[in-house]
Amino acid sequence: MMWVAIFGGALTCYVAKVAGLSVPERVLRDERVQRAAAMLPIALLGALVLVQTFSTRGALVIDVRGLAVGAALVAILLRAPFLVVVAVAAVVAALARLALG
Repeated sequence: MMWVAIFGGALTCYVAKVAGLSVPERVLRDERVQRAAAMLPIALLGALVLVQTFSTRGALVIDVRGLAVGAALVAILLRAPFLVVVAVAAVVAALARLALG
């Protein structure tokens, strides 16, 4: 059953790729399409981060992951380099896990 899902996903990706390549050039030049294409990956990544941070097995969970993401957000707002943002999040998560048990 797992292989059916894998091949189904691969086929869906292939069909989506072919459909994207067959879009007329005039549609791709449209300003609304270009804006949407530029913002879509950002929205999808944000949604993925939120789901992975605040859910476990389909249930809403508030734990140290939320603190780590919050600390990373503060570091980003302070314009810290990427590696510093990751290090801040890791340190906050480790200290919170240590403190909370």
